[in-house]
Amino acid sequence: MKNTTWSIASRILVSLTGWIAFPVILGVIVGRWLDKKYGTEPWLFLGTIGVAFLISMYGLALNALREFKKIERESEAEKKNKDLK
Repeated sequence: MKNTTWSIASRILVSLTGWIAFPVILGVIVGRWLDKKYGTEPWLFLGTIGVAFLISMYGLALNALREFKKIERESEAEKKNKDLK
């Protein structure tokens, strides 16, 4: 089945949005819980947000590179198919 431009774009959007949202949301929840538990407000909250940001950036970069390579392979395969016809 051939991927359309919209399906590729939506797949990338969902994947990258997940890498932005989930670590930050988890960092907020864990940071607030740790601050309440240990009375360190706002330091553990800020620390977990910082770690979540770093995880998000790493995941975004890794995922973006993977998607670029996938798109490149697909375009090379299409080019080869055109040359064979």
